[in-house]
Amino acid sequence: MPLLTVAGIHKSFGETPVLHDVSFAVERGEIVCLLGPSGCGKTTLLRIVAGLESADAGRLLFDGQDLAQVPVHRRGFGLMFQDFALFPHRNVHDNVAFGLRMLGWDQHAIEDRVAEMLDLVDLAGYDERQIHELSGGQQQRVALARSLAPSPALLMLDEPLGSLDRTLREELMGELRRILKRIGVTALYVTHDQQEAFAIADRVIILNAGRIEQVGEPLDVYRHPASRFVAHFLGMQNLLSGQVMSRPPAPAVATSLGLLTCHGCRAGIGVGDAVTVLLRPDAASLTSASDLEDGENVIHGQLQRCSFRGSQVKIQVGHGIDTTLVFELPGAAADDLPPLDQPLHLRLDPDGISLLPATSGER
Repeated sequence: MPLLTVAGIHKSFGETPVLHDVSFAVERGEIVCLLGPSGCGKTTLLRIVAGLESADAGRLLFDGQDLAQVPVHRRGFGLMFQDFALFPHRNVHDNVAFGLRMLGWDQHAIEDRVAEMLDLVDLAGYDERQIHELSGGQQQRVALARSLAPSPALLMLDEPLGSLDRTLREELMGELRRILKRIGVTALYVTHDQQEAFAIADRVIILNAGRIEQVGEPLDVYRHPASRFVAHFLGMQNLLSGQVMSRPPAPAVATSLGLLTCHGCRAGIGVGDAVTVLLRPDAASLTSASDLEDGENVIHGQLQRCSFRGSQVKIQVGHGIDTTLVFELPGAAADDLPPLDQPLHLRLDPDGISLLPATSGER
């Protein structure tokens, strides 16, 4: 039985609908991320689970118990927010100990637990530090230690890395997952950042305008977006119309680029079907004009833009009159690119091509 079951949740604020029939389950010890753009309803959903908002319809079950009549303070859930909400007039020790004192723990048990939590987040010895003496990353670790100290039955995190700069966020993504997994806490995590979600979550739930678009493990969601919305939200711009010409295991699809072979054909798509063809940004590699005898999945275009990004080089390629494609190549490929507006030849990896139903679009 799942630890948390969210069943048919609806929520509106006045005349504005926010959540529409949202249903999913979270297993014990799982990290599930609610991912989507601002305004899609993910924070409202988190607040409903926490008991800070009430749903208009639907049910919440935790370990088989209906939460409808369980007040916030009886649910035993932990909350961690973007601004950390630390007490500036208390030191690190007292911030972490605050929730334990509110629960009536004795002083000896509090001291042991605070020491354990600070060690867990690599802040052992920081007990007497004042909050203003800490870096943003250290404050984030204190907030996490405080949230974990009472051993919450469910930890909910709302954009916990949102106030940090990109470099620090990159550093803390993997660390946050390591800590959550080490302690074995079940977590519901909200973010609008796909890299953050993919780095931390066991499963992601992508929301669009209050509805669930796709649920799955990060790698599967990235490789097989379920809709145009998901593809666009994940930064995938290369979407073409096509028609399936042959069956799996290596379906071929006719497109404006020519005949493409792919490995990402979803069940239910058959020969003759109109489809949307997704070319992932990492699907392309450079090939030379002298290596074109085997023309499978080779496309020809002009290099329109080139942006070097260290480990990657982002290119924009024009094909024909109205087709523009964007790919990300390894940084070392920058030396082999032609000048702007010159011909360019690319080979597409069949594993980097997916087929979506032609009707899958944005609501």
